[in-house]
Amino acid sequence: MLIAQISDFHIMEPDAPIEAVNQTALHLKKAVDHINAMNPLPDVVLGTGDLVNKGKDSEYAILRELLAPLKPPILLIPGNHDHRENMRAAFPDHSYLNQDPRFIHFAIEDYALRLIGLDTLIPNQPSGELCADRCNWLDDRLREKPTAPTIVFLHHPPFKSGLWHMDSMGLSGSDRLAAVIEKHSQVERVLCGHLHRPITTAFANTIASVAPGTAHQIELALGGNHRLAVIMEPPCCLIHSWTPGEGLVSHTSYIGEFDIPIVLAED
Repeated sequence: MLIAQISDFHIMEPDAPIEAVNQTALHLKKAVDHINAMNPLPDVVLGTGDLVNKGKDSEYAILRELLAPLKPPILLIPGNHDHRENMRAAFPDHSYLNQDPRFIHFAIEDYALRLIGLDTLIPNQPSGELCADRCNWLDDRLREKPTAPTIVFLHHPPFKSGLWHMDSMGLSGSDRLAAVIEKHSQVERVLCGHLHRPITTAFANTIASVAPGTAHQIELALGGNHRLAVIMEPPCCLIHSWTPGEGLVSHTSYIGEFDIPIVLAED
């Protein structure tokens, strides 16, 4: 099974002041084309939040149009820039968005891996939260199928990254999440967005990883550096390859124009 993960599109209206630089719509189009050209094609795509920039209906309309050509199905979760009701309204055919009346979290049973999306949104706040209700919901879902290999995906990473400004708008309830994940050994990976960088760490007896953005990235400012800056590094997506008995292997796939590969061997 192949899973593509794209994150932090931040789709804006065409006349937004920073759209001329960030070009979020153009970059998402390139990401969709990139995934559609993969051979083999991913079975499913995960969109890990901050789908649009201000949660507006008009932004979601642009997003829907940009995602329409995507060949694999896509599962979407909200980030701190999203708006639950506007998101649901823009994707009425995505019935999984309505599995819960309060939060956009869901369990998908259609693939070799079970896919559980979590909602970390706090309306009008950059930080995220996993409250007791949301963690209890996750615990209940994981108890349902204790032997089913599972991916849990959410927007806000449940760990400190060393990016000072981004960590200041991190996830409340990460300890609560860790306590749930530690009880369920079937969780193969915790996949996140929010940080606009490819990052991997150990978490709660499994691995947590972050997908970079499809457009702009966050500058790598570590070691006490408190600067927050956006940088137009190459956009990427993550490709997660699952093989029963062997587990999950993740790859970073850069989006853009590159030289034609020189074939060294072919079976």
